Amino acid sequence: MKEIQILAVVKMAPGKGGKDTVRAFDSVTGDDITRSIAYATLKGAMKNGNYLYKADMKSKWTQVSSDSELNVNKDEKKAPANEIMSFLSTCVEKRPDTLFMEDLTWKFICRNVYRGANMLLTGPTGTGKSQTAISVAKALDRELFYVNLGATQDPRGTLIGNTHFSKEAGTYFNESAFVKAIKTPNTVILLDEVSRAHPEAWNILMTVLDPGQRYLRLDEAVGAPEVKVAEGVSFIGTANLGAEYTAVRVMDRALLDRFTIAEIPFLNVDQECSLLQKIYPGIEPTSAKNLAEIASLTRKELDSDMSQISTMISTRSVIEMGGLMVDGFTLPEVAQVGIYPLYSAEGGLQSERTFVKQIVQKFVDDGSDEELFTSATTEAEAEAGPY
Repeated sequence: MKEIQILAVVKMAPGKGGKDTVRAFDSVTGDDITRSIAYATLKGAMKNGNYLYKADMKSKWTQVSSDSELNVNKDEKKAPANEIMSFLSTCVEKRPDTLFMEDLTWKFICRNVYRGANMLLTGPTGTGKSQTAISVAKALDRELFYVNLGATQDPRGTLIGNTHFSKEAGTYFNESAFVKAIKTPNTVILLDEVSRAHPEAWNILMTVLDPGQRYLRLDEAVGAPEVKVAEGVSFIGTANLGAEYTAVRVMDRALLDRFTIAEIPFLNVDQECSLLQKIYPGIEPTSAKNLAEIASLTRKELDSDMSQISTMISTRSVIEMGGLMVDGFTLPEVAQVGIYPLYSAEGGLQSERTFVKQIVQKFVDDGSDEELFTSATTEAEAEAGPY
């Protein structure tokens, strides 16, 4: 995968107390990054009138006389730095109120899409990866094209098109909407669930996403026509990566290397509570807090070394359950229809469903847990059947 390139401008600027000192600023974002660089390194660059550059977060800072010495990825849009900095200075204001993420992550994604880099948003299911991509396109005022790679059973038809026959026209080729999209300048193309895509889809996308090629071959035959990716087209993929998603195909490393990765983690309890209150202004604060706390506890349990559950409650599920509570459902009722069905009752009192019920019970007002253990045994017997 491509790493973050950082070019630091070193100059005299006011420090603590207003006194001028040697400081360093990110040439793209304008952020003060002085504290991340050793003073001797700063002083040396200042003495020689040089920039400081590092290819990725693990590399050492090196002096360069100008940004022309850098091997900038040629698929990135050559926009003037001041133009990008102007956009980035206001892009946080264009982020929707219901999209909670660190300002730095949002700016990083916006910057890369602005420059035409391929972004891959990774993280657990239901964290808002697709919504992030949609919001970035809107912030950039660009047209968005959506393709769900995880759902298609016909990668060639979805990404290239199909051959048809009619009496009037005979045999003809009908290009896909994806082909039309890559021919449209400055389009943002969302490749949703790319980690669940059929390997054939990955093979088709190899040349499309390769910065040195950027074309789509319409057929595998030698001399087959090719469609060039238009100027300014950006690709944003979403993927669920990690041990939790055992049913998800392991992404081809060559394809993964064509993306710059940004992680979209779960919201914390306060953020998720705030999200519910923004979506449902009428929800009781206690109800929002309880749902967020229950979800957080399932995620912590799933991350533990000796986890007793096989899945967690996603932000998407929390939002759905918040809607039920606004419509008058109680927490036990919401749990009965929205939480417990996610967990197996096999094993009775030792089942993962019983474990989750114990979590929910902590937030039920009446404090009674007698029904909890009675129903666990009943559910286990029902799942086992009469034999």
